[in-house]
Amino acid sequence: MTTLLVTGGTGTLGRAVVGRLLAGGHDVRSLSRHPHTGTGPTHPRSHAVDLRDGTGLAEAVAGVDTVVHCASAPTGDAEAAGRLIAAARRAGVRHLVFISIVGVDRIPLGYYRAKLAVERLVAESGIGWTVLRATQFHDLLLGMVKAGARSPVVPVPSGIRFQPVDADEVADTLAELALAGPAGRVADMGGPEVLTADEVVRATLAAGGRRRLLLPVWLPGGTAAALRRGENLTPEHADGRRRYAEFLAARANGAARPAS
Repeated sequence: MTTLLVTGGTGTLGRAVVGRLLAGGHDVRSLSRHPHTGTGPTHPRSHAVDLRDGTGLAEAVAGVDTVVHCASAPTGDAEAAGRLIAAARRAGVRHLVFISIVGVDRIPLGYYRAKLAVERLVAESGIGWTVLRATQFHDLLLGMVKAGARSPVVPVPSGIRFQPVDADEVADTLAELALAGPAGRVADMGGPEVLTADEVVRATLAAGGRRRLLLPVWLPGGTAAALRRGENLTPEHADGRRRYAEFLAARANGAARPAS
């Protein structure tokens, strides 16, 4: 039986990947600073590991065939990935799967540069590897708008578009990739539609029953310019099925994510 380790196993994406793999009857371990609770066939073996220092990492990867690296942080991603890759090499891991972001090589944002650096570490690791780039998750856009809506006036960046994708659908793809052989850089994955920032904000506010004054703003700098050029989009790979409005409606109705 293949043994798989999912880093960031309690996060939005990692939790969904763990659920898919467990549902398929696979031997799954979850690595996170905040481990899973519970035991039994519907729960993974949980390892409380902080990749920032690597304590407990050797035990977590021992006997693992495939690592799905979903863990991420605002800073320190490359250093954490370096520790994970070194431990995976020592443990004889055969396949390393990494989730990245569409546009990491074209958008001069520090977080994106770190993701690109991790991609390179993965490709040069000496381990069989697969990298999937996805567009922004529905959950991320919802969180951004909710944070901005704390004010009675919500700034809306002009000329910027998004192609939101459902995290559960990305999890399905990652689980499939993890169970297949190393494939290198695979085709990007984007949501089924491209929305302007204005459309995203209006839809989110309407779903939450909120009224706010929207203020269009022109953002300066290279990152905003890249976003206006659509470097964060992959319209040729609109593989997702669930639209942002459907995601919002499900949240408003209290629909839970699939069990994981």
